[in-house]
Amino acid sequence: MEAVPARARVYVACVVLGALVCLLPLPTVRASWRAMILLAVLYAGGEWLARRRIAGAFHPVLLAGAFLLPPAAAALVALPGALLSPVERRPVGLRRIWRAAQLTLAVWAAARVHGALGGRDAVVAPDFPYALVPAGAAVLAFCLVLTVLDGGILALAEHVPVRAAWRGLFLRSLAPLAVHGLAGLMMAVLWRSPYGPPASLLVLLPMCVSWWAFAQYHRERGAHQATIRALVQAVDIKDEYTRGHSERVGQASMMIARELGMDDERVEVLRFAGILHDVGKLGVPTRLLRKDGPLTPEERRVIELHPEYGHEMVRGISFLGEARAAVLHHHERLDGSGYPYGLRASQIPESARVVAVADAFDAMTSTRSYRRGRPVAAALEELERCAGAQFDPRMVAALVRGVERCGWHPAVTADGAQSRRLHPPAQPVSSRAGVKR
Repeated sequence: MEAVPARARVYVACVVLGALVCLLPLPTVRASWRAMILLAVLYAGGEWLARRRIAGAFHPVLLAGAFLLPPAAAALVALPGALLSPVERRPVGLRRIWRAAQLTLAVWAAARVHGALGGRDAVVAPDFPYALVPAGAAVLAFCLVLTVLDGGILALAEHVPVRAAWRGLFLRSLAPLAVHGLAGLMMAVLWRSPYGPPASLLVLLPMCVSWWAFAQYHRERGAHQATIRALVQAVDIKDEYTRGHSERVGQASMMIARELGMDDERVEVLRFAGILHDVGKLGVPTRLLRKDGPLTPEERRVIELHPEYGHEMVRGISFLGEARAAVLHHHERLDGSGYPYGLRASQIPESARVVAVADAFDAMTSTRSYRRGRPVAAALEELERCAGAQFDPRMVAALVRGVERCGWHPAVTADGAQSRRLHPPAQPVSSRAGVKR
């Protein structure tokens, strides 16, 4: 959203207008202003702490407001926190306005559904387990509104394809919001109890502990990503004419993994495998990677050591899991003629078979300094021709399905100033002697 298209600004303006309409009844609403102010202050402080010190968003207070207050009053609770919460990316003002309008609509919808199902009476009683029914419906409404609005802004501002903008958003959001909803319901019940608002704050203590634990995981994950970026940047600097290749192989590997129905955690590991598959080039003399003209047999044997070098570099990084096997075996072939160990068929780890297809596909479709890239369709035909001998047919078929569904946009990976270098033409993907440098 840094350079916001006009259509996205119009979309944001429409959402803001909808939020203002939801707030119009405020002057006539009979609600406790004390409760509104306390909840708004609590949400603003919690949102600031969550985004600055912990991770994620602070939704339990918003949902507690939806369970305690009329729709317009509950929607107002979100405004101060959303308008004052930290924003890291520009444009800061537009992002804050968008967040405030989005949450206003979501909380209003949740409060409306909750009230329509008699939820506020069930909270005051309290009437369990019936109170869970309107609360659950309110959480679903809250999640649905956020999902619809998020998907729209992704499509219009971030240029995400329409088919992909909403995919998985609702299901990914539902589980954490269900937990937040349960905490909000407990806050609302305690708020209406003889113990009053101070007792409701106790509900947030275990949630803060869990958020802190999640933040530690988030920071550790960030450190993992930084480690991988550093390794990839080092490879790109050393083998500059294939710059960006590793990232694209990671994307293609992820596409194949998703088409094969792998879970999200494994998809991420295979993305790491694709990104790091050539990290062993750090151990290959730069003069060989940048040599003009054909390689001698001895030089080819040196380059063929890069999978083993790469495995030595990453084998101590535990979070990579099966990605380490992919780094070692991504040049093996199903017919046993690959390297470094000449493994055959099922002896080759599945992760390596995924990366092998992704690697060959990007190598063929990318324009390099010594040749133009092949059309995507021609590259897929070549992969299908070599399926069964060099590549796993399942992985090839998965890539074909993924490209047909999502498309592929090959990129130029060499500077124009380097286009005069006389590298040898690429070997056919099925060539036994071919070594991708």
